[in-house]
Amino acid sequence: MANLKELAESHLATARAEEHGRSAELVAHDGPLRQSVIALRDGVRLAEHNSPPAASLQVLRGRVRVDLDDESQGEFGEGELWILTHERHSVLALADSVFLLTTVTSQPGQDSRA
Repeated sequence: MANLKELAESHLATARAEEHGRSAELVAHDGPLRQSVIALRDGVRLAEHNSPPAASLQVLRGRVRVDLDDESQGEFGEGELWILTHERHSVLALADSVFLLTTVTSQPGQDSRA
């Protein structure tokens, strides 16, 4: 069982010390379901990437912004949960931040072995 508070603190400390300002860990994997803790130092951006069939972002600490091209999908703070877009997007830390990313990596009926 993962302790999210402890993981958030540990990964944020690592992100602050890393040259690229980020730290991540896959903390749960069950078939197509994956949950990762991701920490970003203030001002660090996860580059634009494709979205899986379903995903949510729950901010554990700090504040992040999800961007679609030149537009913002929204800003989210500690305790907020957001269903992510199905479009390519990036994530920018507006403060030192940690979030839980939950993804479903295949559609029902597809082979999800990974």
